[in-house]
Amino acid sequence: MITSISNPKLKNVRELMEKSRERKKAGAFVIEGIRMFNETPDDLLLDTFVSESFRRGNPGIPGEVVSDGIFKRLSDTRTPQGIMAVVKKPDHDEERIFDADKGLFLVLEGIQDPGNLGTMVRTGEAAGVSGIIMDRDTADLYSPKVVRATMGSVYRVPCIHTEDLPSMVKGMKEKGIRIYAADLKGEMFFHETDYAEKTAFLIGNEGSGLSEEMRSLADTRIKIPMDGKTESLNAAVAAAILMYSYKVDKAAK
Repeated sequence: MITSISNPKLKNVRELMEKSRERKKAGAFVIEGIRMFNETPDDLLLDTFVSESFRRGNPGIPGEVVSDGIFKRLSDTRTPQGIMAVVKKPDHDEERIFDADKGLFLVLEGIQDPGNLGTMVRTGEAAGVSGIIMDRDTADLYSPKVVRATMGSVYRVPCIHTEDLPSMVKGMKEKGIRIYAADLKGEMFFHETDYAEKTAFLIGNEGSGLSEEMRSLADTRIKIPMDGKTESLNAAVAAAILMYSYKVDKAAK
């Protein structure tokens, strides 16, 4: 049983939980909770840790046992379930994602709230998204808070990080993907749009929206009607509305 927070394996877990650069260097991240553990493909599991009380109730689940007190100190949640694991990042083939005849894509610029990002990934899976592209200013997909919010979709939705989002979008356009920007000053409402078979929605930062450079790359700027005094929608809500508008549009044809 591991009884010290200074154990080298636990120190590695803590670094992966706290530091984005360590996750990038290791190509791995940390998951917590029985649901996320059950969602994790076996070929991605690297190391599993369970608390001593979890082991007593779940003797069939493998993993190194950690004392309850140390596990609680290590956990990123207020009420730890007693199981966590180090997991390899999924690998996705960028060319295969973009080269299909049809596709729905989400392109994110500067999405900083972990809950918003995780919700977008989870909703994207439900809406049948083909891929999600994120710039370097978007929250780290593999941080503990984002991973929890995806509820397992992080394993199944192809996600691509890019250091040059404008160039990525230009490349998508060359592959026949039509770009729609979510813009409060859009020229048409989302429900009036006839979406292309290959569609990408640009979603900007929660506070400032899309940069002018990204707006200029859009083929069409679309807006969501709002009543009352609301100035804008939550980014994850806006993304959900647009992804499902595409889904409904295609189902009707």
